[in-house]
Amino acid sequence: MANTQLQLSPTNTNSRQKFTVSFWLKRGKINSEQCVWTTRLDSGNNTLFKFNANDTFTFKCNKSNADALVLTSNALFRDASGWYNVVIAVDTTQSTDTNRVKIYINGVQETSFGTATYPSQNLSLEINESGNQVWYIGSESSQNYFDGSMSYFAFVSETQEAPTVFGSTDSTTGEWQIKTSITPSVAFGTNGFLILKDGSSLTDQSSNSNNFSL
Repeated sequence: MANTQLQLSPTNTNSRQKFTVSFWLKRGKINSEQCVWTTRLDSGNNTLFKFNANDTFTFKCNKSNADALVLTSNALFRDASGWYNVVIAVDTTQSTDTNRVKIYINGVQETSFGTATYPSQNLSLEINESGNQVWYIGSESSQNYFDGSMSYFAFVSETQEAPTVFGSTDSTTGEWQIKTSITPSVAFGTNGFLILKDGSSLTDQSSNSNNFSL
């Protein structure tokens, strides 16, 4: 996907306080800034997940040109041969700030961050809104393209889900493995989607018909 991005403009506004994003990826290049996905109104209002040039990751939300959320890992992600499953589970209504955003890598929650700015309680993030807001998968709006492969990119638009919705631990090897049948605890939500389920198909497999374009 080194020069490719997928794009969708939501037609509905759902909860901007509760959502879960899950995807599987294999990095094709390290030591470079690469955006995996962003939901973007403009440069000062967006939410994104990216790998940094030092191979940490950052999940952040920018509102009115100010950082409302920034989580940058201490851990480095330099394995270009294996797959990572990333699950980002958000519920800003939670009273405890560290429960408002939970990030799991291969089923294990990341708790060590070099930068940790959690969103204020009940904050509406820059996501899940109709109008001029656009989803970009594989880039930061035509820049900082992701170099690698992706599979099973899922968005659950109204609930904070556990990583076990998207993967499970192999009882023999102990490795985190993909669940090919994804069943959210409630539903995908109106803006929810599941793409790249079978090869490179951009057709939404969640029954919502939220299909992406290339």
